[in-house]
Amino acid sequence: MARHTGLHVPSEISPLRKVCLHRPGEELLNLPPDDLSALLFDDIPFLEVAQQEHDAFADILRGEGVEVVYLEDLVAQVFDAVPGTRERFLDEYLDECGLKGSEMLEAARERLEDIQDNRAFVCKTMAGLTKGEVDLPLSATSTLAALVGDMGSESDLLVPPMPNLYFTRDPFAVVGAGVTLNHMYSRTRRRETLYGKYVFTYHPDYKGVPLWFRRESAFHLEGGDVLNLNEHTLAVGISQRTEPAAIDILAQNLFWGQVPSPIDTIYAFKIPSSRAFMHLDTVFTQIDVDKFTIHPGIMGGLQVFRLRRGAHHGEVEIEELFDRLQNVLATALGLDSVRLIRCGGRDPIAAAREQWNDGSNTLAVSPGTICVYQRNSVTNDILDHEGMHLLVVPSSELSRGRGGPRCMSMPLWRD
Repeated sequence: MARHTGLHVPSEISPLRKVCLHRPGEELLNLPPDDLSALLFDDIPFLEVAQQEHDAFADILRGEGVEVVYLEDLVAQVFDAVPGTRERFLDEYLDECGLKGSEMLEAARERLEDIQDNRAFVCKTMAGLTKGEVDLPLSATSTLAALVGDMGSESDLLVPPMPNLYFTRDPFAVVGAGVTLNHMYSRTRRRETLYGKYVFTYHPDYKGVPLWFRRESAFHLEGGDVLNLNEHTLAVGISQRTEPAAIDILAQNLFWGQVPSPIDTIYAFKIPSSRAFMHLDTVFTQIDVDKFTIHPGIMGGLQVFRLRRGAHHGEVEIEELFDRLQNVLATALGLDSVRLIRCGGRDPIAAAREQWNDGSNTLAVSPGTICVYQRNSVTNDILDHEGMHLLVVPSSELSRGRGGPRCMSMPLWRD
């Protein structure tokens, strides 16, 4: 297998050669029922089965000739290779974890510094810390707040976990030869992008790649809203988690940034702002040269804008498009027509149920070969009938996080 360094993702469907995953870890054990909503979960996955399902997903990709790398390994490799990076990371991590009071902060620091192995250290920062895991000094425990069990909050969590990290699509998104390092919508996910910051700044395989967007931005952008249609064309969702102003910044950086980008057109799709439609890739994904899976709920009046590089430096031309979705997508891809395959077919109950379980969220390994969740049987039967080659991922526990195969994967290299 050829080893690919750097980044190269010119489309959604060209043959996948290298992908970044995160195997679910102990962060899923730190999901208290009372904190589920704040941590963006609706239920608690059974970790042992979730790991088995995720391992099956990784093995399916390897079986298709894809090199699988893990986010936790990439970050540990940075700390192994570049002196001082672990210390700088820990400073930033603790600064962003929301701890109140110097004593709790130092107790968390001591607990994490005691971990010698860099990979174990990375995994622990992902898992978070409970109050029972740290040694608080007497002055921090001999208080009325400590005696009644309220040291800063009602939760037993000292540092919240990052249970959404197995959806590696969102914290950063590879576009062409560069990457967007995102500012996440929810505060509970914003620390996730720290890992990408260190990988794309220091890792010998990726350091120095162009940054099309930065985590310090004032506006929200998430990777599930970013789809590479072709080398010159990007689709971005205006959604619950990506703001129009973030797309303006992305367009400026792609069209007029210091590093040249072949992207000269961005299609911005305004989708409903809801939990079920949280990202563009939860309502449609490309599965073949001229085919998309789609949730039928967006086939009506979808607002679409086309942004193009203007004639003068810094100029972006914006045009609202008034056309059917399939015509917009066909124009974007330079095709006469495209076929939209409905999630759940024409059964509204099946469509809603399988949309909730990410029936529209597929990962193309190559044109017409796609990873799908096993549980979406109605949609899978339709896709099979349409001639797609299905790579079926077991999904009873992974699906509880409300993300599908595309959400769980960040391609680093496609042919």
